[in-house]
Amino acid sequence: MITERKKKRKKQPKQFTAKMQAKLLLVFCVVLACIALLAVRLVYINKADGEAYKKRVLEQQSYVTSTVPYQRGTIYDSNGMVLAKSEKVYNIILDCKVFLTSEYYYEPSMEALCSVFGFDEAEIKAILDEKPDSQYYILKKGETITNVLAYEAIADGNKYVKGVWFEEEYVRTYPYDSLASRIIGFTNSGNVGTWGVEEYYNDILNGTNGRTYGYYDSELNLQKVTKEAENGSSLVLTIDATIQSLVEKHVEGFLESKECSNIGVIVMNPNNGEIIAMTSNEEYNLNQPRDLTAWYTQAEIDAMSEEEQYNALNTIWRNFCISDTYEPGSTFKPYTIAAALEENLIEPDQKFYCPGYEIKGGWKIYCNNKSGHGWLTLTEAIMKSCNSALMEIGELEGRDLFKMYQQSFGFGSKTGVDLPGESSGILMDVKDLNETELATSSFGQSFNVSMVQMASAFCSLVNGGYYYQPHVVKEIQSDDGAIVTEIDPILVRETITKETSDFLLNAFYETVEAGTAIHAQVDGYLIGGKTGTAQKLPRADKKYVVSFIGVVPTNDPQYIIYTVIDTPVDETYFASSYFATTLSSEILEDILPHLGIYPDGEINYHVDYPEDESVTDEENTDAIPEMTED
Repeated sequence: MITERKKKRKKQPKQFTAKMQAKLLLVFCVVLACIALLAVRLVYINKADGEAYKKRVLEQQSYVTSTVPYQRGTIYDSNGMVLAKSEKVYNIILDCKVFLTSEYYYEPSMEALCSVFGFDEAEIKAILDEKPDSQYYILKKGETITNVLAYEAIADGNKYVKGVWFEEEYVRTYPYDSLASRIIGFTNSGNVGTWGVEEYYNDILNGTNGRTYGYYDSELNLQKVTKEAENGSSLVLTIDATIQSLVEKHVEGFLESKECSNIGVIVMNPNNGEIIAMTSNEEYNLNQPRDLTAWYTQAEIDAMSEEEQYNALNTIWRNFCISDTYEPGSTFKPYTIAAALEENLIEPDQKFYCPGYEIKGGWKIYCNNKSGHGWLTLTEAIMKSCNSALMEIGELEGRDLFKMYQQSFGFGSKTGVDLPGESSGILMDVKDLNETELATSSFGQSFNVSMVQMASAFCSLVNGGYYYQPHVVKEIQSDDGAIVTEIDPILVRETITKETSDFLLNAFYETVEAGTAIHAQVDGYLIGGKTGTAQKLPRADKKYVVSFIGVVPTNDPQYIIYTVIDTPVDETYFASSYFATTLSSEILEDILPHLGIYPDGEINYHVDYPEDESVTDEENTDAIPEMTED
C-alpha cells in the first residue's frame, strides 16, 4: 500500500514548453551574435594592428630583426653599358646565444663555420666567451653568394648546425674604375651620393629598405616575417662610354707629355643639349675614390693633416668643366659679333680697319698683330681674331646692350646642368662697364665663365639660335627597366636668328680653313671653330688659358667640341691656342667615325684670299691683348 502511494506521489517530468524554447533561442542568438562580433573585431584588429601584434608576439620570444636593404639604381651609358651597379653581398651574423644553447651544436657548427669561411676556431671561441648572450655579432661583411650557399647546404643536411645566419647587403661597384668619374661620382656609406650624378640624382637612385622580423621556434629554427624592400630607379646617361674613353685617352696622353694647371674637354650635341663626353684632368678610380697615391707619394700623404688630405681629395674630385671659371678670351668674340648683327649695328659684309691698337679710356690696347691687320671683313675679323675690330663693335653696342646679350647667352648664371658644384661665373656690373672695361670685355676678358656655359652658348650659335639646357641624363628607369621619365630637350630661349647663325658657321669654317684655328682641321671633315688665348691675372705673370671651340660638320651641325688648357707649360706655345687646336683635331679624328660621321672626300669650300692677307704661322697665336697707359 505504501509502495503504491509513493509511486502515485512521484513527480511527472516537465514539458519543454514554447516559452522555454524561446528563451533558449534567445540565448543561442546572443552567443552567436557575440561570436560574430568577436570575429569582426578580430578581422579589424588584424587588419589595423596586425603588424604591431606580430611584433608583440615576437618580442615575447627569442628573436632577431634585420634590415632588408634596397638595391640602389644602376647607371647606364647611352648605349646600355653598365657604368655603376650595386652587387648583393652577405654579412655573416653569429648568434652566440643559439650557438651555445646545446653541446650538440658547438662542434658541427664550429666546423661548418671554419671550413666554409676560413675562420680561425680560436677567434670564434674568443667571441663566444666574450659575448655569450649576443644574438647579433657581425663576423664578416661582403661575403659572396658561393660560400653562403655552401654553408646553407651543410646546415640543411645537419640539424645540429646552428647559430649562424646571413644578412643581405649591397656594395656599389664601378666596372670601368675611372671612366667618366667626375660625371658619375661615387657613394659613401649609407648610399649617400658624392659628386656627379650619384649625388645629383641621389634620391632617385635610392629606394626604401625593408625589414625582417625573425624568431626561433621550439627547435631553434629561424622563422622569418619579411617586409620587402623597394629598389631605387636607374639612370640612362647621355654619355657615350666609347666616346668618353677616347676623349679621356687623348687627355691622358696630353698630360703625359705636357704640364698644365687644368685641362677640360666637352663634346655636346648642339641640337638637344646632350653632353656626349666630358672630362677634366686625370680621372680618379671610383672604386677607390680616397686613394691619393696616384697624385702623391706615401711620404707626402703621411705628412698631410686630415684637413689637407680632405682638401687634396676635393681638388681631385672637382669637375673643372663645371666648377671652375676663367676669362674665355677670343672664343667669346663670336658672341659680341652675334649681338651686333642681331641689332643691325653692323652688316655681314662690313669692313673694319685695324691699326694694331685702340685707345680706350686712356689705355692703348693692342691687337695680337701690333703692326695692324689693315682693312678686314667681318669674317676676317673672326678668322684673324682681331681685337681692334671687336673693340669697335663693342663700342657700337654700348654697355647696356652688351650686358643684355651676355645674360641672354647664359653667362653670369648657372646653366642648370644636372651635376652638382656648378659655378655661375662672374660678370661685371653694367655701371662698371666703362670704356676700357667694355673694350676688353668685347674680346673675352674682364669677366669669367665656365666651360659648360661656353659650350651651351656656342651650341645656340651654330644650331640656328636655340639655347638648350645642357644635361647628362636622358632617361630614368624603374627597377624592372620600364621608362619612368624621359628627359626631353629643354629649350630655354632663342638667342639669335638663323641668318646670324649661318653667317657664323661660315666664318667658323674659314677660321679653321685659313685662320687662327688651322691646326684643328681633320681631313675629310667640315670643321669650324674659334680659338682663344686669355692672359690670366696678374697680367705680368704671362700665364694663359688657351682654348678651342668647334663644330662639325659646319653644313649640318651635329656635335661641338670645347677644349680648354689652363696654363700650359711650354716655352714655345704657352701663349698660343696651338695645343688646344691640335688636341681637338686628334680627338675629333678619333671619335667622329664612332659618332656616325665619316669623311666625305676632299673638303675645301673656303674663299681664297690674297696671299698677303692670309694668316701666317707667326700670327697664329690668337688675340693676346696688351695694354699700356697712353
